[in-house]
Amino acid sequence: MKKIINNPERVVEEMMEGIVAAYPQYVRKLENYNVLVRKNSPVEGKVALVSGGGSGHEPSHGGFVGEGMLDAAVAGAVFTSPTPDAIYEAVKNVASDKGALLIIKNYTGDVMNFDMAKEMAEMDGIRVESVIVNDDVAVENSTWTVGRRGIAGTVFVHKIAGAKAETGAELDEVKRVTEKVIANVRSMGMALTPCIVPAAGKPNFTLDENEMEIGMGIHGEPGTHRENLKTADEIVEHLMSKILGDINLEEKDDVAVMINGLGATPLMELFIANRKVDEILKTRGVRVYRTFVGEFMTSLEMAGFSISILKLDDELKELLDAKADTPALKVL
Repeated sequence: MKKIINNPERVVEEMMEGIVAAYPQYVRKLENYNVLVRKNSPVEGKVALVSGGGSGHEPSHGGFVGEGMLDAAVAGAVFTSPTPDAIYEAVKNVASDKGALLIIKNYTGDVMNFDMAKEMAEMDGIRVESVIVNDDVAVENSTWTVGRRGIAGTVFVHKIAGAKAETGAELDEVKRVTEKVIANVRSMGMALTPCIVPAAGKPNFTLDENEMEIGMGIHGEPGTHRENLKTADEIVEHLMSKILGDINLEEKDDVAVMINGLGATPLMELFIANRKVDEILKTRGVRVYRTFVGEFMTSLEMAGFSISILKLDDELKELLDAKADTPALKVL
């Protein structure tokens, strides 16, 4: 294992200290917890958004704490759900009188621990609601989930829910819009290489030199199948066929596109993938309203990418365009 770390057992703590050192204008860390909160939290008159999950997916989720997105990001150990007490502390520290919305990616441990934290916060009299993101169309159930996984489409959920919360909307309105995003976003990914979890010190799966994994999860959990490496256009055609087969898109519909790198894929290759995504959508008469290309939800140093397609209406377009000022995503 070749990694730029000091101690495999302290990678999360030291990473968070580095994030705070880099972005003190955006975030602060809760003492004794791996939780980043918006620097000026709690924001009075605003529903607080709390999300998180295992570390190793940076810039998710700490990179999206700031104006117009999250109020708190809770980090578990690498690829491990955060603990209920850490989530509870996050909620306590950012919830205003308007309450908090928990945005949970659909992994069994995350769902269980966020639910426990929700109950703890409610016992304190804090109004809390939750939503579960399940945008991955690759498999119906996976190693760590019942139902579809939540992957990079979650970033669209953070962006639009954050914009709605920033308007001062009530908790039930923020939840309604958030659920609309979840209902209209679909994603799927592929991998060329595995990653190495620091504490394990070895690849989390193996692929032959000429193989790729189609539809794997962001922790390397199995996808639909393995096959020999194909061209970028052929890979995109397959992923898009699965995504478009699962969402009702008609001519003149508007969509947002996210091409998400998994940690070790050059931007050149992500843009090549986006070229084909754009061509496929235009061929169908679907209009691309906004495109995001880059690393938003990674899997350590895994090579590969995912495509997320979000169907937009006027309300979602307005919220997608609204200001966001965070370390990893800015819409200004």
